[in-house]
Order: sequence, then structure tokens, then C-alpha cells
Amino acid sequence: QVQLVESGGGLVQAGGSLRLSCTASGLTFADYAMGWFRQAPGKEREGVSCISWSGGTTFYADSVKGRFTISRDNAKNTLYLQMNSLKPEDTAMYYCAARASAYSSRSWRIAAEYNYWGQGTQVTVSS
Repeated sequence: QVQLVESGGGLVQAGGSLRLSCTASGLTFADYAMGWFRQAPGKEREGVSCISWSGGTTFYADSVKGRFTISRDNAKNTLYLQMNSLKPEDTAMYYCAARASAYSSRSWRIAAEYNYWGQGTQVTVSS
């Protein structure tokens, strides 16, 4: 049974930082590209970032570029999202997801193409 478990969310002031983690089990982690998505109340789920199976290729949404950094440790079956200079508009539930299929610089953000999802961790940024 595949499980993705996110952690590291919380309440932080604007300008602060958080580091999210996603620990995977039940799958060969290194065989999957991984993504972070977020969903704010009343809004659609949006792609935040994606990283290839090796970690050599990354993509970011324009809204987080330069502030967020995605990384992975295949030996620990863990995905990370370092979030700096947080803004109130970053407030959302953050989800990690795994995908087995190929993707492009445009398709990485299509949620339906991901095979497995975590339950999410809440990030709240106060102004």
C-alpha cells in the first residue's frame, strides 16, 4: 500500500520560512517524479513544484520561483519543500504527489497525471 505522509506545516508570519517533508512508503521512490501542490479554500489545486526522479530537473510555479526550493533524498524516501519569504497568499493545504509518467515543462502541473497523493499539511501565513 502506497503512502505519502506530509509534515512540517504550521503557522508562520509573513517573511518567515517553513520546510515541508513528504515521506513515501510502499513504492520505489526513486522511480517516481514528485510534485508539491497546494489548494486554498475556494480555489483549485495548483502545482507548486516538481522534481525528477534523480533530482536533476525541477520546475516551479511563477508565484514561488526564487522563494521555494524542492529537493529529494532517495535514500530516505523523502521529498522536501523549503519555503522562504512566505506571503499570506501562500496560505493553503500543501500536498505531495508521485507520478510515474513522463512530463514536460507544462504538463508537470496537471494534477490528474499524478498517481499517488498524500493527505496534506496546512500552511498558514499571517500578515
